Amino acid sequence: MSKVAVLGAGAWGTALAMHIALQHDVVLWARNSGHVSGMRKARANPLYLGEFPFPEKLTVEDDLATAVAGADLILSVVPTAGFRPILQQLKALGISQPFIWANKGLEPQTAKLPFEVAQEELGSDYPWGVLSGPSFAAELVRGLPTAITLAANHKELAQQAAQLIHGSCLRVYNSTDVIGASVGGAVKNVMAIAAGISDGMGFGNNARAAMITRGLAEITRFGMALGAKADTFMGLAGAGDLILTCTGQYSRNREVGLQLASGKSLDSILAGLGHVAEGVNTAREVMRRAEVIHVEMPITYEVNQLLTNQKTAQDAVSALLGRGQRQESA
Repeated sequence: MSKVAVLGAGAWGTALAMHIALQHDVVLWARNSGHVSGMRKARANPLYLGEFPFPEKLTVEDDLATAVAGADLILSVVPTAGFRPILQQLKALGISQPFIWANKGLEPQTAKLPFEVAQEELGSDYPWGVLSGPSFAAELVRGLPTAITLAANHKELAQQAAQLIHGSCLRVYNSTDVIGASVGGAVKNVMAIAAGISDGMGFGNNARAAMITRGLAEITRFGMALGAKADTFMGLAGAGDLILTCTGQYSRNREVGLQLASGKSLDSILAGLGHVAEGVNTAREVMRRAEVIHVEMPITYEVNQLLTNQKTAQDAVSALLGRGQRQESA
């Protein structure tokens, strides 16, 4: 593998493209031709990632067919809501290259995880996988140490794709637990909203630690019910990503929780973010899925109640604290 097409020029897509372009030829695709034109002129992505200069091996493109032509690997970083449409466009182009995605969440309305969408659109035998783990674009682009997981449906692809992306400040571990990596990356965003609410209400470090720990128990229950491996949730794509998103200063989902605790409306919060906060839609879809597979998820339930204006932050917290005493278990 020597050429990579990265689809989606948001902050994380651009940071990954810039990192990979330190060693390989990379085409960064964005749908908006104006955005692409601006990046070509600036040789940077000031709209989403500041003035960090693009490496020489990075080019930008607004035509999808041109972007993926000749690529050895396609890496999709489009939002989850646009994941199926991009797969359908790629199918229409007749792609055969290995396909990796880095978006996290559940598809609106269907409550399906990205790997389930990939199964439906590309088939179970198509070589695909997910890149997940604790990673802020603002730190990777600065060359700060980062470690993530690449899980694929074929062991060889997991190893080869991880080796391609691995390097410099980014350490990439490989796995075959696509389900676990997908669940961890999706549901941690809901827990980050809960952590932000806790911090915003001044509940302190004890409450945050408890919320993260019990949040991990919820994520593990949900993932294992779908067929994930328990060990995955103790690793980078599970606990690692959860801890970062619940505590990090760049976490958009934690920021949503902080602002909800201050009394701001969800609409005004999202309008001011300027970026996607996947946890908002994910909370609803996770609850939809949890009810079908009969998995108890009290934190997710209360976050969803708050996001849909059925409860205040104080009432949601009171409901969690008022739950009956029980034995600790996953």
